[in-house]
Amino acid sequence: MHRNWLRDNGLTLALMALFLISIIGHALTGWHAYNGDQRAHASEAIGLIPYLGSGHFIGTVFENWESEFLQMAVFVVLTAYLFQRGSPESDDPDVDPAARKAATERDLKAARRKIHGGDLAVWLYSKSLGLVLALLFAISFVLHLIGSTREAAQVAAEHGQTAPTVMQHLGEAQFWFESFQNWQSEFLSTAVLIVLAIFLRQENSPESKQVSDPNSKTGTD
Repeated sequence: MHRNWLRDNGLTLALMALFLISIIGHALTGWHAYNGDQRAHASEAIGLIPYLGSGHFIGTVFENWESEFLQMAVFVVLTAYLFQRGSPESDDPDVDPAARKAATERDLKAARRKIHGGDLAVWLYSKSLGLVLALLFAISFVLHLIGSTREAAQVAAEHGQTAPTVMQHLGEAQFWFESFQNWQSEFLSTAVLIVLAIFLRQENSPESKQVSDPNSKTGTD
């Protein structure tokens, strides 16, 4: 049972292990970089624990999480409505719209028999992946804004300036620069994956078509 549990959850466990290694590395290297900058400006260095609560760390962590959750939410929602012929990440655009609608209605009818709470509960569950990813994006966006505001306040204090409020910082170019520099890379990488998967293969990956499939095949079914 234990071995089967590890096998059945291996992908999540491996990714979470990589996440933990990465965020620990992020914290340690960010701490050293921050203190190096502090010393360069004749300011006092801080310990690791205080650094974890600093705007420098919080802002950079959630700046990245924000872009990842935005990318996933947009991708999940757009693939429900838009197509890319030849990509395993897309439904087949040649499927009869009436047949697609009928299949969706059959699925929702089956869901109503399993989900208690009426049509609203079924609707929420049918949109739950996109909604939760959008919520995670919103939470990360707010935490990025808070961390970035703290960092801006510290920089302002070092230069004898008035610290910005959260709402003031929201309107500043620096905050949006931090966001857009990550958003653009996420949308580009997703588009590249969709297009490359038309022509290239990764054996045994559910993100890829079969090696023998023609480039024109859309989806993995």
